[in-house]
Amino acid sequence: MDVHGTVAEGFEPVGEAFLRNFEVLGDRGAAVAVYRDGHRVVDLWAGARDFDGDAGAAPWERDTAQIVRSATKGVAAAVLLLLRQRGELDLDAPVGAYWPEFKAAGKERTLVRHLLAHRAGVPVLDRPLTPAEAADPGLGAAAVAAQAPVWEPGTDHGYHAQTYSWLTGELVRRVTGRSVGEWIADGIAGPVGAELWLGLPEAEQARVGRVGPVEAPGTAGALRTRPKRAVSEAYADPGSLTRRAFGAISPLPDENDPGYRAAALPASNGIATADGLARFYASLIGEVDGGTRLFTPETMELARAEQSAGPDRVLVVATRFGLGYMLHGSASPLLSPASFGHPGRGGALGFADPESGISFGYVTNGFHKSVTADPRAQALVRAVRTALS
Repeated sequence: MDVHGTVAEGFEPVGEAFLRNFEVLGDRGAAVAVYRDGHRVVDLWAGARDFDGDAGAAPWERDTAQIVRSATKGVAAAVLLLLRQRGELDLDAPVGAYWPEFKAAGKERTLVRHLLAHRAGVPVLDRPLTPAEAADPGLGAAAVAAQAPVWEPGTDHGYHAQTYSWLTGELVRRVTGRSVGEWIADGIAGPVGAELWLGLPEAEQARVGRVGPVEAPGTAGALRTRPKRAVSEAYADPGSLTRRAFGAISPLPDENDPGYRAAALPASNGIATADGLARFYASLIGEVDGGTRLFTPETMELARAEQSAGPDRVLVVATRFGLGYMLHGSASPLLSPASFGHPGRGGALGFADPESGISFGYVTNGFHKSVTADPRAQALVRAVRTALS
């Protein structure tokens, strides 16, 4: 496997781990980027652009982008926090103050912060949306506004795997009059110089590879973890909150469809390069080469202040959330207890660690069955930790 790119002195363990991901952990095409104190120290890519490409297929290039699934949630969360930073959004206001229709069915006391911390109680829809309906922001917003909560908002937490799209997207539209994808393009990607999109423009379609499921090889050994029985049963039970939350869009959309890529679903269909993810997170914790710092120190601390912790009603494991970001813990290990970020189901990961000045982005075209802790991403995180030791 030919690995392309650069690694700064001292970060060689990341390059070694990246190569091992292909040799042992089954990566087909992937990229990783790491920044330290706003400067890029790792920029690597390898493999084929498409997950099902053969040896003669189009290669992964430095500017190849991929869908990053739930890693999109961290980018969308930044929009709401930036609106709060500008004084345009109150996290402790009822959602209904901005979006009156949301007050229906017992959600009058749901606060804005509850949406970001997965405490809103609406991770499911009684009637799932088709992919075409899900791509219509008005239909998705109406569905979650009408939905009765499955627990009293604010009293518990459970991962809003799909409904996070319409909860956050509609709130941004009500506050700003603009779509969340437009806000990300003009307020985040542009100022930061980050290659990431929510609602992929037609001009960028050709750079995005095909994604799909891949099996982790048996040689991965101990890195292949067996889920607890309760987790397996939750994913197998059609009536569980787990299955219903991930099934809020049914049937599952074709992630390689240009129409799906052009839609704007803040929970699941952002598209980014590894450098784009790492650069975005670098801008949340400090200055970044050639780009704008997004978060003030106060907003950064707000983002990673724990809001939810303990057994997750949807993921059926213990999770920790700040305001829109997963925090370091057993379900989603990051670099250190100071880290905040978000994985994408089956592979992608982006996060920042303000104590070490590290920001990280990993994208892949082959999705494993992992949800919050993919073994390839975790191998790279451990390598970064080794490089810093």
